[in-house]
Amino acid sequence: MLKNNLRYISLLLLVFLVSCAKRGTITGGLKDTLGPVLKVSFPENFNTNFKGNEIKLVFDENIKLKNLNKQLVISPPMKYEPIISPTSATKTLSIKIKDTLQANTTYSFNFGQSIADNNEGNPFNQFKYVFSTGNYIDSLAIGGRIKDAYAIEAEPFVSVMLYEVNDSYKDSIIYTDNPRYITNTLDSLKTFRLENLKAGKYLLVALKDQNNNNKFDPKNEKIGFIKHFITVPNDTVYELELFKETLPFKAFKPVQASGNRLLMGYEGNIKSINSRPKIALKDKADIVSTIVNQFPKKDSLQIWYKPIKTDSLALIVTKDNYKNDFALKIKEQKKDTLNITALQNGTLNFRDRFTLTSTTPLVHFDNSKIKLVNKDSVAVAFTTEYDDFNQKIYFDFKKEPSENYNITLLPGALTDFFEMSNDSLSFKLNTKSTADYGNLRVQLQNVKKFPVIVELTNSKGDIIASEYSENATTVDFNLLEPALFTLRIIYDENKNKVYDSGNFLEKRYSEEVVYFSKDIDIRANWDVDQAFDVSIPYTPEPKKKTEKINSEKKRGF
Repeated sequence: MLKNNLRYISLLLLVFLVSCAKRGTITGGLKDTLGPVLKVSFPENFNTNFKGNEIKLVFDENIKLKNLNKQLVISPPMKYEPIISPTSATKTLSIKIKDTLQANTTYSFNFGQSIADNNEGNPFNQFKYVFSTGNYIDSLAIGGRIKDAYAIEAEPFVSVMLYEVNDSYKDSIIYTDNPRYITNTLDSLKTFRLENLKAGKYLLVALKDQNNNNKFDPKNEKIGFIKHFITVPNDTVYELELFKETLPFKAFKPVQASGNRLLMGYEGNIKSINSRPKIALKDKADIVSTIVNQFPKKDSLQIWYKPIKTDSLALIVTKDNYKNDFALKIKEQKKDTLNITALQNGTLNFRDRFTLTSTTPLVHFDNSKIKLVNKDSVAVAFTTEYDDFNQKIYFDFKKEPSENYNITLLPGALTDFFEMSNDSLSFKLNTKSTADYGNLRVQLQNVKKFPVIVELTNSKGDIIASEYSENATTVDFNLLEPALFTLRIIYDENKNKVYDSGNFLEKRYSEEVVYFSKDIDIRANWDVDQAFDVSIPYTPEPKKKTEKINSEKKRGF
């Protein structure tokens, strides 16, 4: 018995000793969430009478540089970029100035979030190193916000610039010279603050500077500006609206695309009939018959001509004060042929028009050779419309819910510019029940003036539905496919029924666009009645769940 008890006691001691020897995990303490700290700088920050060409910044821990080319903003801009080194982990950062500094000028290096600790990547937020080549640091400031004139939100990394207005000032300065002061909204803010300014008169400009050269390139960049010169100091909060200018028309040298078609690129807006250029094609002294229309989804025109035996053609392009002549070598190539396709296949929504597209321009239509019947083989009345600029045929007819349709085109219904006709074509369509769609009624409030364009866009910014109102404050969008929509109005200042952007040299702002404050949720078989007070400006908010809109009800309840 004693022997057995000793065995049990020995076993218990062994288990106790093993459990005491069990390894634990070392936690290493709390995670570092603090950014680096500047310990000392040579010369010291905010120094005056700066004469050197090198600055050293010493931090309390190893730091690394992140996206320095995007984050660092030097004001005033320097012609030659300073060398900042090393790019590897270090406690001491060196700035070697390559430029000749202006006299009596305050310079600032705003590093944004480009300086971070090496281990955890915690940024040293908006660190600025400031010095003056004169006896004092300029201390004035102005601020404001950035928005897009047309899109619902402005893009990130927008430069905000001040140009000094003096005896040598010209409006062309934004195309040729660096600004006197500059800042950047970086990647998250839509507000700006220009600091360390001296008193004076300035031009205030915002620029989405795609090539980072501090100059305005109208072809690729958006601009915003204040029409009048501003004075510093003042306490105004400025709002700058970015827009893309409409370029003046310019044609590029055409190329031969096929045996009966030329392709000519262009700049500028030619959507309306009155804005399109005049084009003449010549074979020596003879005018060649042509049809000119848009190349799909490109800023290019198609110039169709009937095949001729020649080795060269001349093209004359004129529009307003613009004129250009082009000489082209013509080679024997395969010719484009007629082909008809349908944009819709299967379901045809109530708001859509059945549309056929043609690969070659059409010139003759015989509706007697086109038949439209429903599922009971009963003929349905229809009309057609041809958009010659986009080579599209639209069919209009009364669509009934939950119906099937068959459209047949007999041979010879369509004839193109080259006297080719279609073969037999047949297209099957169907419609849904009206219960599969939703309706939206918009009640406009506090409209400053008419006319206005009321638009619904999808999540990509595409216009899904549009209505033009010359005086009505109630606008209906019926039979919409269920989706989340963005609602906006455009004040159509020149009454041309399209949005027009601004122009810097003409000192003209874009037409005003006002967005509704939240997305509108259109559901199947629901009617939505939405009040839209256009006097309340849109302010972006963090994305939340879609809020319940003003008034909605399910049909039949």
